[in-house]
Amino acid sequence: MTTAEARVDPTHRRGWWEWLGNFFTSDIGMKWLMALTGIGLLVYVLAHMLGNLKVFISAEEIDLYGEALRELGGHLFPRTSILWILRIGLIATFAVHIWAAAVLTKRNVDARGKVRYHAKRHWAAANYASRTMLWTGIIVALFVLYHLADLTWGFANPDFERGEVYANLVASFQRLPVAILYIVAQLALAFHIYHGAWSMFQSLGIAGSRYNDWRRAFAIAFAALIFVGNCSIVFGVMFRVIA
Repeated sequence: MTTAEARVDPTHRRGWWEWLGNFFTSDIGMKWLMALTGIGLLVYVLAHMLGNLKVFISAEEIDLYGEALRELGGHLFPRTSILWILRIGLIATFAVHIWAAAVLTKRNVDARGKVRYHAKRHWAAANYASRTMLWTGIIVALFVLYHLADLTWGFANPDFERGEVYANLVASFQRLPVAILYIVAQLALAFHIYHGAWSMFQSLGIAGSRYNDWRRAFAIAFAALIFVGNCSIVFGVMFRVIA
């Protein structure tokens, strides 16, 4: 094909887009989407936890942190506009992550229905966290909705006051059922993070025996850090360290 023919050939112009579309709808592409969006969500979870730990410094510090998020961009942009851009990006990342997981789950179910495996499954590789990945993901997704209703929108917190981050946290976690709910959700999140952090390297092609030790160490350390950090706030309120 000549250069002139390539310029007028519509299939040539669509080549890269078609390749990307075919790749990201394939099993490998879906796993890449899971891994890349997972990395974005891990970064958010870590940043969110570090910001919330300011509650141990003082009520003023955590309230100023909440206000600083709403004032991102200073006088260059309308108030909360940058925050909403970040929220929309986070929602899109979360949606793509869930969509890719749902598609891969359905494909796996369909494949098991068509192919009968005679070999015994190697359960050491498919550990408890991986076998419950779907359920921990559902628990985390439902928890996110409750968390928003509790501490962002205020629907689920009878003592909610907009802008009062410290007071809202204390009012929420002083209710024992809510505190237990948060701890259970953090446990589910820790399992989900462990398996996600472990498997995302394999999805990106970073796999093999020489990587397994540090992959596992990273997954355990990251999951433990998030669990301990988030739960410390709940226990801090329950035991009056934060009051």
